[in-house]
Amino acid sequence: MNATDVTATDSSRPDSNQPGSNRPGSNRPNSKRPNSKRPRHSTPPRAQRLSAAFALLLCATQAVAAEPVAARPGANATEPRASGSCAIGSYRLADGRPLDIGPGVEGQLRWRSDDGRTGALALAAHGAWISTVGWTGRADGHRVRFDCAHGRLRFDDTPGQRVRTIQRDTRFRGSGVELAGRLTLPSGEGRVPLVVLVHGAEHDSALQRYSLQREFANAGIATFVYDKRGTGASGGRYTQDYLTLAVDAVHALDEARRLGGARIGRVGYQGGSQGGWVAPLAVRIAPVDFVVVGFGLAVSPLEEDREAIAFDLRRAGFGDDPAAMAGAMAIADATAALIDSGFAEGYERLAAVKAQYAQAPWYASVRGNFTWYLLGNDADTIRRDAPGLVRGVPAHYDPMPVLRGLDTPQLWALGGEDRDAPPGETLRRLAALQRAGKPIASAVFARADHGLYEFETAADGERVSTRQPDGYFRLMTDFILGKTLQPRYGEAAVCASAACAGG
Repeated sequence: MNATDVTATDSSRPDSNQPGSNRPGSNRPNSKRPNSKRPRHSTPPRAQRLSAAFALLLCATQAVAAEPVAARPGANATEPRASGSCAIGSYRLADGRPLDIGPGVEGQLRWRSDDGRTGALALAAHGAWISTVGWTGRADGHRVRFDCAHGRLRFDDTPGQRVRTIQRDTRFRGSGVELAGRLTLPSGEGRVPLVVLVHGAEHDSALQRYSLQREFANAGIATFVYDKRGTGASGGRYTQDYLTLAVDAVHALDEARRLGGARIGRVGYQGGSQGGWVAPLAVRIAPVDFVVVGFGLAVSPLEEDREAIAFDLRRAGFGDDPAAMAGAMAIADATAALIDSGFAEGYERLAAVKAQYAQAPWYASVRGNFTWYLLGNDADTIRRDAPGLVRGVPAHYDPMPVLRGLDTPQLWALGGEDRDAPPGETLRRLAALQRAGKPIASAVFARADHGLYEFETAADGERVSTRQPDGYFRLMTDFILGKTLQPRYGEAAVCASAACAGG
C-alpha cells in the first residue's frame, strides 16, 4: 500500500467516467444493426470485442475515466506533454466550479464538469488544448492550458487550481483472488462518507478509467475503486457470476474502511448497469447505509433482452403493430431457448423464425442485448464462440427477492432512452417496492441512453454521445452525503415516496 497526494494517471485507452457505462462506438461487433456511439465505463469511443459485448449484453456497462500515477512534487514541466498525463486530476476553478481532467483516447484528455458537460481535448499549437463537444469531434470553443509544475490550469479565461486529495493504493484479498484497489480521500481530518464503485461487465481497468474516483472526492466523498477479478491489475479470472462479484465488493468495502480508518462515516455502493445487480446483492450479504444504482435493472438478463427488443420496435415505429411485436417476441423466445440449452440445441427453431420473419419490415429493427448476435451469426460461429462469451452469466437471475429483502436506502438513476436497459418494467417494480414501504428514490433522465449519456442522432441513425444530464452527478452526491433530495435534478423529477409511485 502507498499513499500519495493528488494523483493522475496516463491511459492510452478510450475514456469512461463511471462503472458500467458504454463508450461511443459499436458495442456489438459483427452486428448488422445500427450501433450507438456513446461513452462506456464510464464510460467513451470503442468497438468492443465480442466478450465485452456479451458482457454488456447482459447489461453491463460508469464509466469513469482514469487516474493513476501522481503528479510528483518538483515536476519541472510547465506544460503537459502530448499525452497530458501530468495534468490529470481534479481542479477547482476560481469561480468555484469543479472540473475533472481525465485521460481520453490516445494522445487526448477529457474534461468533465459536474453539470454533465464534457469534451475531448487535443493538443494544439503553443501548448493550448482544444475542446470538442462530447464525443462528436465538433469544436465547442473551449481552450485549456496547463501548468503542471504548479498544479494549475486555465479553462478559457478562468484559472483553476488542482484539488489536493489523499490517495492510497492497495492490494487485498477478494473471494479467493488478489485484487488491486485505490482509496481517494478528500483532504483534511474530518469524517466523510465512503462509496465503493462496483463494476459493470466491462473488461477495462477501473483504476485507470473511472473518473468518479476523483469527482466524488472533489465533492467531499471518500471513494474506493478496484479492478474486478480478471481485469486490470487484479488477479483471478474474469467472471459474470453475480454472487462472486458481490462477495468481492464486500471485501473491497472492508479494505476501504481499513484504509480510511476513523475518517470513514456512512458507507455504501454505487453500481452501474451490471453493477445494479451486483451492488444490492452485496448489501444483502453485508448491510451498508446506502446503495446507488445507475442505468441498472430490476429484471433478469433474459427479460432485459425482451424489453430491449420491444423498445427497438417502438422506436422504429412498430409499437402499435401487434403482429410485429408478436413476431419479435417469437424471435426472443427462440434466442432464449438457445441460451437456456447452453447452445446445445435450438438452432432449428432459430433458423425457422429467421426464415419466417427475415423479410418483415420490422425485422431489421430487432436488436436486443444478445439477440442481435444470434441473428447475425451462423450456427457454426455460435456453437464455437457463444458458450465462452456467456459463461457464468446467470441469464435467469431474478433481482426482486434481493430487493424485497433490503431496507437500505436506494437511489435508482435511469435513462428514458436507454436501449440496452429499458427502464419501463424496472420502474414498475421499483414503484411496487416503494408502495410496500421500501426506502427507494428513483429519477429518470428522459433524454439519456445507457451510461446516462445524452446524444445526437447522426444521419445514419447512430447515436453520438454529447454529455451526461445536468443534475445526475449532483443527485448522486446529495444522496451519498445524506442530504434531503430536491424535487428535481435538471430535467429529472425525483420519486421518493409511495405517493408518486402510485400508492
